Amino acid sequence: MNHLRVRFVLVETSHPGNIGGAARAMKNMSLDQLVLVNPKQFPCAEATSRASGADDILMNASVVKTVDEALNGCSLVIGTTARPRNLYLPELDPRECAERVMDESLKGEVAVLFGREDSGLSNEELDRCNLLMRIPTSQDYSSLNLGAAVQVLAYELMMQRGTQLKRPVGEVVRQYPLATADEMEGLFGHIEKVIIETGFLDPENPRQVMRRLRRLFNRAEVDHNEINILRGILTSINSNMGRSRNV
Repeated sequence: MNHLRVRFVLVETSHPGNIGGAARAMKNMSLDQLVLVNPKQFPCAEATSRASGADDILMNASVVKTVDEALNGCSLVIGTTARPRNLYLPELDPRECAERVMDESLKGEVAVLFGREDSGLSNEELDRCNLLMRIPTSQDYSSLNLGAAVQVLAYELMMQRGTQLKRPVGEVVRQYPLATADEMEGLFGHIEKVIIETGFLDPENPRQVMRRLRRLFNRAEVDHNEINILRGILTSINSNMGRSRNV
């Protein structure tokens, strides 16, 4: 089976057994890119025991300190959430999510973020996402173990693999790859610098301006060429401001 360019990113996992459970779920479904962001305890015998034969997934797991490192080079970032979020981001179920992941992985790297066992992903981490995935559960008991959540999406990805997705008639085929997560961070930093210099953003009272701009551009799924255009416009604004001050 062909290598699938998707990273399962576990953020600050508290219990090493959950890391092992996630590795086992991935191995079952022929996935192999596990990234651990600042895990509380790893490597650990409990993780190896729970992996139950998926030792190679654990041995090859990338351990990083920040989400930024985990997302380096990714063109699509999907955050998981256990409850509805009013974040103005498209929210998919696991099957819809698997379809998007399969489609995008043909063009670039995809990351799926799984948050902490007790509190999930922070707002800042969700700011990095283009889409959200939520697994439907019983209203009477909605708590889902981290390993089980990984298993649900891994299964849906397995079902999608080997199936050629048919594009609806009239669907636009993307000419350029999506901008990577680090390119998007460069854009947001550039925007913030310019709107502070123009006086639009007060750094002492920023309110929610940058968060709303992040969500706007993340929803838009900006491609590599578009981000170059936007950065060029911002650079032009900077240059014109400099000339104006020198007149």
